[in-house]
Amino acid sequence: MIKNSSAFVFTCLPWGCSVRLARTALTMLIVSMHLLGSASETDFQGWTCESPREEIRPQFSCDSNGSLIISHDHREGLDGWFQKSFPVNGGDFYRFQIRRKIESVGVPRQSCLVRIVWQDEAGKNISLDAPSKHADSKLPIPSAEPEYPIDGDTDAQGWTTVGGTFKSPSRAAIAVVELHLQWAPGGRVEWQDAELWKTNPPPPRTVRLATIHHKPTGKSPRENCEEYSLLIAEAAKQKADLVVLGETVPSANVKTKPKPEDTAETIPGPATEYFGKLAKQNRLHIVLSLYERDAHLVYNTAVLMGPDGEMIGKYRKVCLPPGEAAKGIAPGKNYPVFDTVFGKVGMMICYDGFFPEVARELTKNGAEVIAWPVWGCNPKLAEARACENHVYLISSTFMDANDGWMTSAVFDHNGKPIAQATNWDTIAIAEVTLNQPYFGPYNLGDFRSMVPRHRPTVPGELTPPKIK
Repeated sequence: MIKNSSAFVFTCLPWGCSVRLARTALTMLIVSMHLLGSASETDFQGWTCESPREEIRPQFSCDSNGSLIISHDHREGLDGWFQKSFPVNGGDFYRFQIRRKIESVGVPRQSCLVRIVWQDEAGKNISLDAPSKHADSKLPIPSAEPEYPIDGDTDAQGWTTVGGTFKSPSRAAIAVVELHLQWAPGGRVEWQDAELWKTNPPPPRTVRLATIHHKPTGKSPRENCEEYSLLIAEAAKQKADLVVLGETVPSANVKTKPKPEDTAETIPGPATEYFGKLAKQNRLHIVLSLYERDAHLVYNTAVLMGPDGEMIGKYRKVCLPPGEAAKGIAPGKNYPVFDTVFGKVGMMICYDGFFPEVARELTKNGAEVIAWPVWGCNPKLAEARACENHVYLISSTFMDANDGWMTSAVFDHNGKPIAQATNWDTIAIAEVTLNQPYFGPYNLGDFRSMVPRHRPTVPGELTPPKIK
C-alpha cells in the first residue's frame, strides 16, 4: 500500500512538486518500512524476537491461536528466541508454565528450552543471596544464573508442558523469559500460554540419608544378614529415612567362600524377606546388594525395600569387573529409578561407579538420590559421580577407612562427603533437602537443572515427546 501511494505521487503531480513530495514520500516510506519491521519484531503480545547474530537468525511468526512460532531452514546452527520481561518481587517464589509443540526437532531437550534470567531494576544481572548449605563459604557468592524449567508430560495432541517453581533472588526486580529454538535444521516450535505468577514456597522435601559401615563375618548368608539388625535399629533411632548396606551382603566374607551361584536366591527370597521385615519394624527404606538367580542366570542385584516391608524395586549391576564376568555373572541392561515417599531413588553397584554412564543414566531417569553398595572403589569417582550429576550419593563399603580407598559416606551435589563413617560398625547420617538447589561458585548456577539442557547428544539420539 505504501509503495503504491508513493508511485501515485510520482506520476500524478506536477514535476517540481512531485519531486519534493516524492522525496518526502520516500523518506516516509523508509521510516514506515523501518517501523513495520520493528513492529514485526515486537508485535507478538509483548514478546520480542532475539538472536545472537543476524546470520543465524531464524524465522519468527505468530498464528491466529496466539502461538509464538520459531522456524529454522535447512542450515545448521540457527538460534533464536522470543523474549519478554515480567516484574517480580525479590525473595518471592514464582511458578512458570508454558505449552510447547515441536516439528522435526531431533533433540527437544537441547533445542527447545526455556530460560528465566533474573535482573535488577536497571536490567543488570545480579548475584545470589547466599551460598548453598554445604557450599564452601570462603568462595565468592555466585551470580544468579538462568533458571531452566523442565519438560513435563506431552498430551495426545503433541503439546508438552514446560514449567518449574523458582525463588527470585532478593535483588531481583525483573524476570526475563526466553523461549528458544536452537540448532534444529528444518525444525519448528510453537510456544503457547506462557504464565508467570507468584506462588507459595514449596514445602521442603527433607530426608535423612544413612550408610552403615559394617563388614559381615557370618558363617552363612543368614548370619550375615542378621548382623545388620541392631545397626539398622540404631539408624532408625537416629531417624534415618534411607539406609544403605554393602555389596552382596548375604555372601560377603562367608568363611566357606561360596560361588555366586551357590548363594544366589530368587527375588523375592530369603534376604528380601528378612530385610523387608527390618524395614517395616523400623519404618525406613533399606538398600542392599545380593546375588540373584533368575532361571539359568545369576545377577548382582541391588534391592530397595520400603517401610511397609515390600520391595519397591531392584537394579541389576550393569558394569561387571573381570572377576565377576569370569564367574558367569550376567550384566543388567536397565537403569530404573523408583518413587519413594521422599523422592526418586536410583541404585548402582560397585564397579558401576568406575564409569560415568551408569550414574548419568540414572540421573536422566530422574534419580535424586543414588544408593551405592560398593565393595571398594576410588573415592574420587564417588565425588565425581555426585558432582557431575548433582545427586546425593550414599556409599556403603567393606574397605577400612584407613586404607585410603573407598569410604562409607553421603556425598552432596558438590561431591563433598557431608557425613562419613570412619569406624567399623558405625552409622553416618546426613539431613538434606532434595528440592533445595545447590548453587556452586564461579557462575555454574543450578547445575542439576542444566544437565538435561546442556549434556551432549550421543550418535543417533532422538528424544520423542513423552505421550501421556
